[in-house]
Order: sequence, then structure tokens, then C-alpha cells
Amino acid sequence: MSRERYYDIILSPVITEKSTYAAEDNKVVFNVANDATKPEIKAAVEALFGVKVKKVNTLVRKGKVKRFRGTVGKQKDVKKAIVTLEEGQTIDLASGL
Repeated sequence: MSRERYYDIILSPVITEKSTYAAEDNKVVFNVANDATKPEIKAAVEALFGVKVKKVNTLVRKGKVKRFRGTVGKQKDVKKAIVTLEEGQTIDLASGL
């Protein structure tokens, strides 16, 4: 895979209270492309951050229907990947890529 595809797979890190607590267990959460597979996510994280990935869990949060000024709209579906790193491996999300 090309380096550009890696950037297309990993869209952004998820910085929430829950993901911060998960970081204590060597887990990092990313928003990923909806068509990304677990092996592609693993390869992208290992290539972009230079770490060893133990496993990848994924979930799809379905978009909600929201109302704004009487107009009904729908949020997009978001796929998230919870990446578990090998012992001793860390990713500093504050520094960026």
C-alpha cells in the first residue's frame, strides 16, 4: 500500500475522556475510513507511527437524525478503530504526524 492510502485510512485520533482512560491500557482510538479493514488499519498505524500493533477492534457508530431550525438532517456514520499496542509501545497524539 502507498503512504497516501495510509493517510486516507487513518482520518483522525479520537480525543475523549473515555479514549484517554483507554490509553492507560495501551489502547489508542482513531476515526477511520468506512471501507477500511482491520489488516489495513494495522498496517497504516504501524507504518505511520512506527509501533507494533497487537490487535484492532472496530465499530461503526450510526449517524443520528438531527433537527436544526425545523430542517431534518442526518449525521454521517463514523467508523472507529480501537488499536491495542504491544507492551512498551506508545503513540504521542499531541505531537501529530
